[in-house]
Amino acid sequence: MNRYEQILIKYWGYSKFRPLQEDIIHSVMEGKDALALMPTGGGKSITFQVPAMANEGICIVITPLIALMKDQVENLHKRDIKAISIYSGMTKNEIDIALDNCIYGNIKFLYISPERIGTEIFRVRVKNMKVNLIAIDEAHCISEWGYDFRPAYLKISELRDLVPDVPFLALTATAIPKVVDDIQEKLKFKEKNVFQKSFERKNIIYLVRELEDKLSYLIETINKVKGSGIIYVRNRKNTRETALLLIRNSISADYYHAGLKHETRSTKQNEWKVGKTRVMVSTNAFGMGIDKSDVRFVIHLDLPDNIESYFQEAGRGGRDEKRAVAVLLYNNSDKLKAEQRITTSFPEIKEIKAIYQALGNYFQIPYGGGKYMSYDFMISDFAKNFNFNILTINSSLRFLQREGYIEITDELNSMSKLHFLTGRDDLYKFQIANAKFDGFIKLILRSYTGVFSDYINIDESSLAKKANIDVEIVYKYLNNLNSLGILNYIPQKKNPFILFTEERLEDKSLHISKENYEFRKKRYIERIESILHYASSGNKCRSQILLNYFGEKNPDRCGQCDVCTRRNELDLSKYEFDLILDKVKKKLKVNLISVDELMQSLDTKKEKNLKVIQWLLDNNKIIKDTNDLLTWNLEE
Repeated sequence: MNRYEQILIKYWGYSKFRPLQEDIIHSVMEGKDALALMPTGGGKSITFQVPAMANEGICIVITPLIALMKDQVENLHKRDIKAISIYSGMTKNEIDIALDNCIYGNIKFLYISPERIGTEIFRVRVKNMKVNLIAIDEAHCISEWGYDFRPAYLKISELRDLVPDVPFLALTATAIPKVVDDIQEKLKFKEKNVFQKSFERKNIIYLVRELEDKLSYLIETINKVKGSGIIYVRNRKNTRETALLLIRNSISADYYHAGLKHETRSTKQNEWKVGKTRVMVSTNAFGMGIDKSDVRFVIHLDLPDNIESYFQEAGRGGRDEKRAVAVLLYNNSDKLKAEQRITTSFPEIKEIKAIYQALGNYFQIPYGGGKYMSYDFMISDFAKNFNFNILTINSSLRFLQREGYIEITDELNSMSKLHFLTGRDDLYKFQIANAKFDGFIKLILRSYTGVFSDYINIDESSLAKKANIDVEIVYKYLNNLNSLGILNYIPQKKNPFILFTEERLEDKSLHISKENYEFRKKRYIERIESILHYASSGNKCRSQILLNYFGEKNPDRCGQCDVCTRRNELDLSKYEFDLILDKVKKKLKVNLISVDELMQSLDTKKEKNLKVIQWLLDNNKIIKDTNDLLTWNLEE
């Protein structure tokens, strides 16, 4: 057993690595830059966590998803591995202490959001850290060709100058070939080095059902199949309504979206993970960092924005490598809604500028100020104050983020925190002089460790219960001690944040590139067209469409999707069908010929030839001209 396997067993309890994991680890340990493309649930985090544990020093992990960041830090803590995170919304003092602990403490993992890289406080401190690896999660965000471009990712390569000779490991679950090249170029890889697991998921059956009454199908299907599942919908209101419909039909269900309180989300998530709830109806907020291996079905009630999102969400089924079903429900109204989303996702440039200026006024930021400042953001209050449509606000904010003017965090739901500002001796003197605080301070010191060296999460309700007092009294004590400078108390935060990555600009200085605008709109339309093609196509294997999209050449038919099943009804083996298909294709790509001529040119059994030709005609693979001559449909 090598030392990497020893670390894997000691901290994660696994005896063997999954395919590719150990290859990636060896590459990193040799000091090489690497890009790892591994599907959702493929064990990406192990590929940087194991080598970081094998080496002296700290691993910096860059990710834009605060919820995932916090989830991974908690998971590492459960394994007695020291990890911390720094993200927008933390106070300067919190960041200061966290960075000091990375230099002088025994922290093994520092999780940071990409916008932190450009801040002076980070750039100065990182030079004094003993960094052994830089891991870049969601690496597709660095590419304008990707589906979720984040300008802050472009600053990551600047770390090459700050911590030279440290290998970069970029990770993503989905990337088209153009994005794969772009990631390596933008991160300044010394040489190309890609570890790619096939995107093929043989245990997932991909189905598209074209129907008007989706809800009846949903109830009927869930009653037929066994096991737990996820239903994805596009908006928060529909999560609740669909879950209630399922419950009324005696199906154990719950709903989940980013607008729920942290405690509520955790409870719902845990009840689903342990099997108390069978079906979770959710927006795309559900699934990140949730490792439930036995999901037997994933059903999309609404059409996703792109194939990348669909593939990731569908891939949350069958992580135990047993059979799972991914169903997309589709009808003509989905196509109309998708086309409408193009308009709502790209407001006019003048509207985007107006929302930027309204933001500055809303937060009372002077021109030239606000850089690297973060602000609580309540979108409903902002919309009411300035009379903007919420969809227009959302789309404009995303565009301003892609242009590099702001960063939008996901909803934080951070726990309350505290840190003692006085040393133990001075605190003891304070307790003697202020007897009314003595018991409460002792309660904190008994309940939590590390309060002098770091900010620690606290639970006011738990403290109130231990002291047998009302929680309002706990808040009062904490705020009083904060005012007296004994400790720094940061109450729980529940709102998303907006961070200004540049100082506030006047309208004439706010440059929104028309070229970038048109490029992103074009890419968005292309991605919408790709998912529409997947949904509406009835003559090509679903798995082949997905694998072709991600650049895999000549993938095999899956033999089990709805398209393949229809082909299987011909009572021909895959070998027989493909043999006749190959002959027909060669003939029709060269000549226009009649059905009789085509039949005569084939040397296989007549009834089998007829079945294949009829199937190809029915599925628009071959077409007839006005003279009833056959030709191969080049558009297919």
